[in-house]
Amino acid sequence: MTVPPVRQLSGTGPQLEAMSRPSSAGGGGLGAGKAGGGKHGGAGGASAAVAAAAGVSSVAGSGSVPPSSTVSMPATGLAGQSSELTALFECPVCFDYVLPPILQCQAGHLVCNQCRQKLSCCPTCRGPLTPSIRNLAMEKVASTLPFPCKYSSAGCLLSLHHSEKPDHEEVCEFRPYTCPCPGATCKWHGSLEAVMPHLMHAHKSITTLQGEDIVFLATDINLPGAVDWVMMQSCFSHHFMLVLEKQEKYEGHQQFFAVVLLIGTRKQAENFAYRLELNGNRRRLTWEATPRSIHDGVAAAIMNSDCLVFDTSIAHLFADNGNLGINVTISMC
Repeated sequence: MTVPPVRQLSGTGPQLEAMSRPSSAGGGGLGAGKAGGGKHGGAGGASAAVAAAAGVSSVAGSGSVPPSSTVSMPATGLAGQSSELTALFECPVCFDYVLPPILQCQAGHLVCNQCRQKLSCCPTCRGPLTPSIRNLAMEKVASTLPFPCKYSSAGCLLSLHHSEKPDHEEVCEFRPYTCPCPGATCKWHGSLEAVMPHLMHAHKSITTLQGEDIVFLATDINLPGAVDWVMMQSCFSHHFMLVLEKQEKYEGHQQFFAVVLLIGTRKQAENFAYRLELNGNRRRLTWEATPRSIHDGVAAAIMNSDCLVFDTSIAHLFADNGNLGINVTISMC
């Protein structure tokens, strides 16, 4: 079903009001509704060179290497020798770093574990990658070095111990942004500056209202199954995404989840607060919180119930002919 565009309604007073129709399964627009030549030298020599430079002797066999103390420092502060040693750990396929556990081919060449799983032979010498040979000397050296974040080219200045690097990169502010629209149909990702142009081009049916105090009117809330409603609010020179989702977080118990996301970083989000209010029939239900960055997404808010949550019986108390109005107010902290 093609999703009709959100229709802006006129109103009296300072509030703006918009009507948001639910997105349908598989559709675009509102976000689909949910129906159901590197820097490496020869690696054989690299192991010996690195071990010699670090004063570590090569060890045969296999085993675990206990991590050293955490190293976290700006990339610009790396000593020259450390930078040279770190470069020897670069994977010849993806140019990220080969981190423990470190495996080599029979000739001593290294490749990261992620790329190794996709290869049938060594990318350097074309020799076999099996049997797996553990390089404990390189692992010991890796435990003494700080490795730059994989998003250093995007602006991240951190260098970390290899055991901390994966966790940091999962939440790094410089990692690419994904499309913030609910649903899993849009696979776009890009820079923060490209998010709004993407939404305007690929999700044209999302309406943007100006002002810090608006009314978000979700229509047809009695539709069966999982449904979502989306609109944008622009104020204080920033853009906010308002999302209302209906889904079964727990089997057999359908609930509504409403949250506000900032098209921006977590640090920028800390400068704002939002209030969602259901008001009618001499009843009032209010939620106040700091908006989430689109880096965090809607799913995390719903999983942690860090949003306005109410069930269908509550929704019916405030709905009018199957339509639910939510007062949305954005303020600066």
